[in-house]
Amino acid sequence: MIYRIAADCIVILHMAYVLTVVLGLPAIWIGILCRHQWARNFWWRCGHLAMILIVVAEAWAGIICPLTTWEHQLRELSQQETYQGSFVGNLVHDWLFYDAPQWVFTACYSVFGLLVLASFIVAPPHWPKFKSRTPTPGERGM
Repeated sequence: MIYRIAADCIVILHMAYVLTVVLGLPAIWIGILCRHQWARNFWWRCGHLAMILIVVAEAWAGIICPLTTWEHQLRELSQQETYQGSFVGNLVHDWLFYDAPQWVFTACYSVFGLLVLASFIVAPPHWPKFKSRTPTPGERGM
């Protein structure tokens, strides 16, 4: 039972990752058009770019996502057929995985990654500003 629940949690985490990457890009574009400061947040933008670059690198290297591998292992430990389980686990899994040749996914991930990278060029994030602190009298050499 614990392995099935863990596998369902992994697939939900996987879906959250995918949704962050996929919905993050239009959210960034809308945020930039509406001049919201969060849309140019350096850490958010770099994190978003890193997330899609990981997916693109895995696809080009022919590596199966570690979350997928972990889910499969947990399903086997729970003596379930792969992608069988609770309603939520199946629902999320069906939204997440499609049946298509691997090159289709690699091409889609690569194009999406290029779009995220292009958004860095068209609307670059603001570099973080580090506050300089005022030196104390002892630090000034007095």
